[in-house]
Amino acid sequence: MQKFTSLAFFRKYTFLLFWSLLLLNACKTDDKPVVPNEPNQFLKESNAITELSKVQITQRANSLSPLLAGYVKNGVKVFKLTYKTKNTDGAEITASGALIIPATDQPVSMISVQHGTIREDSSAPSNFSDDGEAASFGSLFGSMGYIIAYPDYIGYGASKDYPHPYEHRASLASASLDMLRAAKEFLKDQNDVKWDNKLYVAGYSEGGYATMSLQKKIEEEASAEFDLRASSCGAGAYDKTAFMEYVINSTTHGISSYNTLYLWVLLTYDRIYKLNRPASYYFKEPYATRIAASGTNVTINTSFNTILTDLFKKELNDGTNKGFIDAIGDNDVYNWKPKTPTRLYHGDADKLVFYFNSEKAYNTMKTLGAPDVQLITIPKGDHGSSIVTFLAGTLAFFTSTE
Repeated sequence: MQKFTSLAFFRKYTFLLFWSLLLLNACKTDDKPVVPNEPNQFLKESNAITELSKVQITQRANSLSPLLAGYVKNGVKVFKLTYKTKNTDGAEITASGALIIPATDQPVSMISVQHGTIREDSSAPSNFSDDGEAASFGSLFGSMGYIIAYPDYIGYGASKDYPHPYEHRASLASASLDMLRAAKEFLKDQNDVKWDNKLYVAGYSEGGYATMSLQKKIEEEASAEFDLRASSCGAGAYDKTAFMEYVINSTTHGISSYNTLYLWVLLTYDRIYKLNRPASYYFKEPYATRIAASGTNVTINTSFNTILTDLFKKELNDGTNKGFIDAIGDNDVYNWKPKTPTRLYHGDADKLVFYFNSEKAYNTMKTLGAPDVQLITIPKGDHGSSIVTFLAGTLAFFTSTE
């Protein structure tokens, strides 16, 4: 949640410290769309959008720290893929994502990276903006010798005219899986890089939740299509039921930007599950009127539970609002037994996505007999300050499983 949590956090803890080496000297191309010669089930089009050389990346890395340059192995090429997927109502739509390819003649693995919360289409991976995740995190990992698949999700890029199904388990998983299927079709029709068929998945915040959802879908429905080797999930809201109960009944931080995301989840579920409750059912005044008029574009600088109506809270707590309770439960993604080696990273002082989400997922998965799942607790880590530990740990984890 919150632009790889929040863009401000991302710039403070990651971008300026670590990834800014990739943001200068990009060589933009104006290649015309390439339509695949052979018919594909998912891939529709590919556009070459950006290229970064090893020299460019290394020079920038050296200007920040000589240690960073040692991680750069090659340059990268970036493509925008458009592909077929399904919206939350089952209708076929066109979605998009970025595919980052390392310039190497050696076989390489693929990482599917699910991005954190973004509010603007310009931040979508396929737009490859300088301050976005794909141009920083994605490009660096690509230069280290990985193919990076970066789905935009529904609501951004080619599907920007649709509302983003924020924190909706099924559509995050299906849009990400269909991006991987499109990437697989793209790779078979090119000679720039050889994929060794190994797949890794990773993401932080909404990306962590999307990664867990994708991992579950691959293991249960697409294990014959992909050789999934490892999954790294950072600070995701896996236990939606407990999360909602907590923010409805407890005094929380009152941080406006965080409350906006809680509101976004609530309104998304009301829409997708066709609950169609008026804002006045959920919210007290003056918030009900403001939310009815402006959606998530409101300022809530008090504990989230204080803006909710007594009726809404009562019907959730006594179980009589079955529609909303079922909608929340449909988005839980912690109660299953992963076969793939899995790491859960989470700061124990996270005020946005509370630590109990990863703790509950870990304990439940271990109880169910998951063979290789670990919880990596980041002491005193908040949602933003834990990102660097997640990134470094993910790299070490994936390298160890090659």
